[in-house]
Amino acid sequence: MSQEERGRALSSSVLVLNRHYMALRVITARRAFILLYREAAEVIDIEDGQFCNYDFDAWCELSQLRSTERQHGEDWVRAVQFDIQVPRIVRLVRFDKQYTANVRLNRRTLFARDGHCCQYCGQSLPPSQLSLDHVVPRSKGGPTTWENVVASCVKCNTKKGGRTPQEARMNLRTEPGRPSQNPIMTVKLSNPKYESWKTFLPKNRGANDNA
Repeated sequence: MSQEERGRALSSSVLVLNRHYMALRVITARRAFILLYREAAEVIDIEDGQFCNYDFDAWCELSQLRSTERQHGEDWVRAVQFDIQVPRIVRLVRFDKQYTANVRLNRRTLFARDGHCCQYCGQSLPPSQLSLDHVVPRSKGGPTTWENVVASCVKCNTKKGGRTPQEARMNLRTEPGRPSQNPIMTVKLSNPKYESWKTFLPKNRGANDNA
């Protein structure tokens, strides 16, 4: 296993649940292994349609058994003496709170909410070609909130300028709103290797569900 492969595996995403199996957030595999090693979390794994719980030692033992028959889409990291499978889901064993009501607004979460599409022309673009647009411009008192900020391509952002969509004669594809959960979780579901997350994520993403 090369350093590049190991780094990629440790950077893969892991869904975190609270003690009551409610989705909290997404972390890296590197962080998940730290939580497992400190006995702050356990692995939730699917076997024959059933969810099974494993502490760190048990997960290491299971990984050794599975290592000879690895499946497509799995991520593995090299330990001192053997390879360990990267879990897709971990559960915090002593944490009851839920974070779903307060999703931080930043470029990453906003673009995820809007499906990486310009909310004016509908073009799907990489993050480097998208910008944040205030529906009601800041020059007119528009706040930086989930309800007033959307993803926009450079062309549409320039065309709109310091005007409202009505003034610029431009239509929003969807009404912007605060998501009910971290939209990054939902975006990950397009990757088959995160299929197991669907059990723990509500279908409704919130006000911008059609983005």
